[in-house]
Amino acid sequence: MFTGLVKEIGIVKSINNNTEGIELSVYSKSLIGEIEIDDSVSINGACQTAIRVSEDHFVVQTVHTSLEKTTLGKLRVGEEVNLELALRASDRLGGHIVQGHVNAMAEIVDIQNKGKNYQLRSRVSRDQMKYIVKEGSVTIDGISLTVADVDRESNTFTVSIIPHTWMNTILRNRRIGSILNIEVDILGKYVENLLFYQGNHTTTKSQMSEEWLRSKGF
Repeated sequence: MFTGLVKEIGIVKSINNNTEGIELSVYSKSLIGEIEIDDSVSINGACQTAIRVSEDHFVVQTVHTSLEKTTLGKLRVGEEVNLELALRASDRLGGHIVQGHVNAMAEIVDIQNKGKNYQLRSRVSRDQMKYIVKEGSVTIDGISLTVADVDRESNTFTVSIIPHTWMNTILRNRRIGSILNIEVDILGKYVENLLFYQGNHTTTKSQMSEEWLRSKGF
């Protein structure tokens, strides 16, 4: 589990294809002394396991499922990546509960500069948009952010990026059209499951409707 607070910007050192997917080697200056084999590391929001560690870099095995669901398969040698180590039980939960399980990829459709602050608007799939709410939490490339606004007709949401976050994460490299890793707030998925799970494993259609909500007193 992570908090969505990026601790270092690493650099992709090498990418090697293998039967399982790719072996991804990442250079780390400050976190490398804390990483051991089998440790979980968030790379652009995707939880990966360190399989080898040296004095200046670590290696992870990125499997085909991760390559399909995340932007890790689009990385290039020399590219910067957001890094965070797994949360210790004694750590402060400064962001929100982040699993490192990327749910979808989103595309940046607009970037507005507000002084040294930035507003970033991204489009995500409709099935993930339902979990994104105004003033709720969302993880973008491993960064815990607060949703400033949503537009459900266009399946877009906006986040506001403070100068410190912009300059100390890979968001500074993003442009309109860039693809991002998105993890929605897991609490929303738990609520959905508790509300609509009927004990019938074959039932997949949601029971929520305006009539259903009224019948429950909403």
